[in-house]
Amino acid sequence: MADLRTDFVGITSPNPFWLASAPPTDKEYNVRRAFEAGWGGVVWKTLGLDPHIVNVNGPRYGAVWGADRRLLGLNNIELITDRPLEVNLREIKAVKRDWPDRAMVVSLMVPCEEEPWKEILARVEDTGADGVELNFGCPHGMSERGMGSAVGQVPEYIEMVARWCKAHTRMPVIVKLTPNITDIRKPAAAAMRGGADAVSLINTINSITSVNLDSFSPEPSIDGKGAHGGYCGPAVKPIALSMVSEIARDPETAALPISGIGGITTWRDAAEFMALGAGSVQVCTAAMTYGFRIVQEMTRGLALWMDEKEHGRLEDFRGRAVPNVTDWQRLNLNYVTKARIDQDLCIKCGRCYAACEDTSHQAIAMQPGRVFEVIDAECVACNLCVDVCPVEDCI
Repeated sequence: MADLRTDFVGITSPNPFWLASAPPTDKEYNVRRAFEAGWGGVVWKTLGLDPHIVNVNGPRYGAVWGADRRLLGLNNIELITDRPLEVNLREIKAVKRDWPDRAMVVSLMVPCEEEPWKEILARVEDTGADGVELNFGCPHGMSERGMGSAVGQVPEYIEMVARWCKAHTRMPVIVKLTPNITDIRKPAAAAMRGGADAVSLINTINSITSVNLDSFSPEPSIDGKGAHGGYCGPAVKPIALSMVSEIARDPETAALPISGIGGITTWRDAAEFMALGAGSVQVCTAAMTYGFRIVQEMTRGLALWMDEKEHGRLEDFRGRAVPNVTDWQRLNLNYVTKARIDQDLCIKCGRCYAACEDTSHQAIAMQPGRVFEVIDAECVACNLCVDVCPVEDCI
């Protein structure tokens, strides 16, 4: 069977699947259950030095569902850990002692001053943790206090803090990037200049998922009021893949190790991130939706696919898709495809016809008996009919 062992900037784990810094990694109980289920590592929920962090005691999550109520996106307004720092550090040390083969990375967020970073790094290092992740991505609550994405949106701050951290710890330093920025390559390059060992991305996207039309309050609603939060889950995966690819294919940052985050739910999602250059992947929403044992499907699926493709190690396919990501003006405009409808699979719903007739190129004809056929002369191969068809491989 394929070898899933991972070495990410010197941090080793039996597989590349880590739990991201989030509610599932907030305490010893959860992390032990995660390791028992088979997770290769965790990024412990963000620690800080402020002893007065208070989270809301009402709803912390808003959701976006598909037609079958499958969770597509999750919005959260939770802050960093509200548990005492000493308790977290004691638990991190105990778990790492009992699970030495698993990756133990600790997420950190303190004010943008050198002394607080120096203090917390020393305390985390004493736990035996494998590395730290600098949380420069959180878009809500903490950003209003001058931390999180307030730092991540200023490349000069990223470079400065990364340099402080590298000067004050032996541990690998991973910088977690915010997607709430115009060009993800700039903060990645800043992290690299500051000496960071790697970047992780994406953190959550600033969002309001819905508005209650009875109370006219954004969800989640706290006593009739709502606030913007961080959006994650399957819906953000395309954004995350694009940002990972931008860093991986830019000459300035191509050598920078990447831990991929954003909507990873299946082994296939993970393989796509790794094909775009990620050396490890972090998961949150899938675990919160289906429980920790989902990692067993991920590891088995990835190993079976690697066996089928004769990839003995993760490095055999990591980054293989990067050369195929290009700019639009370099696409081959002489490449031509046409849609084809498999009449044996067609259920005659007419979605392809309606979409093409009303919103595209009038390239599908409806024949007697609701038989739908492509008009080659009009088809520009836009793929809309394929995307709206409810039957896989019918078009």
